[in-house]
Amino acid sequence: MATKITLQKPNFGNSRSHAKNQGNKIQKLNLQNVTIDGVKVKVTAREKRTLEKGNK
Repeated sequence: MATKITLQKPNFGNSRSHAKNQGNKIQKLNLQNVTIDGVKVKVTAREKRTLEKGNK
């Protein structure tokens, strides 16, 4: 099982329609599985892109 190593947290906000219906919404992280030095870890898509960029 992959270990989560990112320090980022989900974004919270409020949603409101034109009919004034109100509710809470949450934007979850886009976690991806990546193998680093033979260890499976979960990182965000942005961190994954940064890791791939550094390996070139």
